[in-house]
Amino acid sequence: MNWLILILAGLFEVGFTTCLGKAHSSSGTTLIWWMGGFVLCLFLSMALLFHASRTIPLGTAYAAWTGIGAIGTVLVGILLFNESTDPWRLFFIFMLVVSLVGLRMVSN
Repeated sequence: MNWLILILAGLFEVGFTTCLGKAHSSSGTTLIWWMGGFVLCLFLSMALLFHASRTIPLGTAYAAWTGIGAIGTVLVGILLFNESTDPWRLFFIFMLVVSLVGLRMVSN
């Protein structure tokens, strides 16, 4: 169950980075909404990471959390911000996925 909580924490990390990216191109009330989303997602991500790290070793939990956030943020960048889909970039993102699966397989 704590691995699911950790995945959710990583998805909220993607949420706060997405809000941050959208805030860069916003102003006025829209900027305030994006920054509010950033703060909310940041809080939820940290709270869920804290909860998951009670039973998952902290180093493993942190590595998985940042990996999920990195993978998700790159995918959001490609889909929403027209970032590069260079084959090497995609290869290394795939390697992050493989690494996360490996961490899950060897963790208690």
